Amino acid sequence: MSIPVLKNTYLNEVVPALRKTLGYDNIHQVPKVVKVVINSSFGAEMDKNGVEELRKDIASLAGQAPVVVKAKMSVSNFKLRQGMPVGIKVTLRGNHMWDFLLRLIAIALPNIRDFRGVPTKLDGQGNYTLGIIDHSIFPEINVERQRVNTGMDISIVTSANSDNEGVELLKLLGVPFRKHSSDQAAAA
Repeated sequence: MSIPVLKNTYLNEVVPALRKTLGYDNIHQVPKVVKVVINSSFGAEMDKNGVEELRKDIASLAGQAPVVVKAKMSVSNFKLRQGMPVGIKVTLRGNHMWDFLLRLIAIALPNIRDFRGVPTKLDGQGNYTLGIIDHSIFPEINVERQRVNTGMDISIVTSANSDNEGVELLKLLGVPFRKHSSDQAAAA
């Protein structure tokens, strides 16, 4: 079985660069991507066929079957009953994770209209969450067949100890972070 391209880049280029910039002696101290979680929630308004269609779309993106998340309790204001499907999620690890990250970074994000980069805000523990409004930016999604336009959240969980380590890891992997406004003003 072949090693995914992004994993090969991580092992051969990113790890040595992070060891040098972060000053780690041990290779196991270098931050790594642990998992990627794809989550799409749609509430109570989607019918059974729409849920199945979205499940197929997410499965084609992820390369593995997603789990349908059901409501734990009823909420009358949202017309939500216990046991109704409210979302879909899938957790990627290993080669599926690396393949998905490569497609996200190299193909999907550049397909966004007027794309200027993603924000650099992490969660304080080195993990990054990205919200995508329209999942049809991925080439695996058939736009003609798509009935409902739903977004998704993509969480990249890393073993980084801080946001700075997480940003450095993701930058070296090729995540196109947005330039700061002071950098844009200086360039203009």
